[in-house]
Amino acid sequence: MLFLFNMISGVKLMTVTRPITTSLLFCLSLLMTQLVRAAELPDFREIVRESSPAVVKIIVQSSGAQAGEGQPLPEEIPEYLRRFFEFRGGPPSQRQRMGMGSGFIISADGFIVTNNHVVAGADSVLVRMSDRREFDAEVIGTDPRSDLALLRVQASGLPVLKLAPGNDLEVGEWVLAIGSPFGLDYSVSAGIVSAKGRSLPTERNENYVPFIQTDVAINPGNSGGPLFNLDGEVVGVNSQIYTRSGGSIGLSFAIPVSVVRNVVSQLREDGRVTRGWLGVTIQDVDKNLAESFGLERPRGSLVAQVAPESPAAKGGLQDGDIIITFKGTDIPTSADLPDVVGLIEPGSRVPVEIVRDKKRKTLKVEVGGLDADDSFSLAAGQADKGYGGRLGLVVESAKPEALERMGISGGVVVREVVPDSVAAGAGILPGDLITLIGSTPINSTEIFERTVEKLPANSSVPLRLIRRGSPLFIGLKVGD
Repeated sequence: MLFLFNMISGVKLMTVTRPITTSLLFCLSLLMTQLVRAAELPDFREIVRESSPAVVKIIVQSSGAQAGEGQPLPEEIPEYLRRFFEFRGGPPSQRQRMGMGSGFIISADGFIVTNNHVVAGADSVLVRMSDRREFDAEVIGTDPRSDLALLRVQASGLPVLKLAPGNDLEVGEWVLAIGSPFGLDYSVSAGIVSAKGRSLPTERNENYVPFIQTDVAINPGNSGGPLFNLDGEVVGVNSQIYTRSGGSIGLSFAIPVSVVRNVVSQLREDGRVTRGWLGVTIQDVDKNLAESFGLERPRGSLVAQVAPESPAAKGGLQDGDIIITFKGTDIPTSADLPDVVGLIEPGSRVPVEIVRDKKRKTLKVEVGGLDADDSFSLAAGQADKGYGGRLGLVVESAKPEALERMGISGGVVVREVVPDSVAAGAGILPGDLITLIGSTPINSTEIFERTVEKLPANSSVPLRLIRRGSPLFIGLKVGD
């Protein structure tokens, strides 16, 4: 830079004696720009040098098809890459499956973090370090909901990685991944944070992880490896990719360090994970629902159903409440609520800000421990019929045993939806069970008819129903 300054100074001196061409000035300007840009680009060499020894390759063997799910099998690997896959004891038999992933050491006495899907169903787990040492690993505990697993090897004095102390990661920030994509040991890739708080529900429609989205090149074999910030701290665990080709297309997702810290701590102490649990079924708030609930814009998590005797019920939450903050944390969408609740220790009493009857209210709710949800079914009865002329619905009462099974006190079943009606436009279907219109519980066809007739003209009103066992709110636009 000093040399460049001397050059520029010389140019200024030359301007006194002879003219400078435009092209020379342009070249000097371009050179200065390139030097400034080079100075702003991150240098990953120190992070790689210091962190690589604590990143491990995980080789899984199983007699079933579950182990290393999502990891490449020998027959799936291109021929020119197969030589990089070293199977201890020779190639696996037809009854054996080999999976590969990555992980990293978090304590000098041998605790290792990886993904649950890397070791799920494993008969044996082998950990290989960068110095070629190998250890048989014990699976201390797994957590499928967060896709995390904790392993341990019998060793001491191992290199370790540091977990970032908080969730200060920002969109646009540089991040770095180290892992073993397609078995290529200790490969390094870098990129930026593309987004935070991504909702990726599991097959069971659970969502307890606000994923970090990056454009870092992540491929099969990177699963379980660390994602670093520029301070060399682990800010996430690489877990998933979106791909059509089987390789990276610039959409990768990592489990944030806040979830990692909570899950790993519980696995290390108890071998299992207990999450905060409310006992509610929730849905997003769209424009129509926001208007009908008196919100200035779509926001929050709409409580579609409160489970009987659940922490939510005991804390005073009701069907139709919209949760806008939980323990002081804003809830922009319904997808943000599960991970916020899940990180809270069961038994904690926390403030919950809600919107009810178009007014804000704060409740104190004691968070419980997570339990499996019951599955409900619906059967229509043959009781008296009623007609909701303004909505275009023909309804009938539900069987008492069906209501008891679902834990609700009443409702009416939609038998017919009139074409081109308000109900048809809102998406109501035959077989739906209507339980609430506005703030009025619908316990019979008579109450349904009276409630519909009293709806204000040209208004928006929320209607709660149960469809295929799942509660749902729909915003109705009532005409004249």
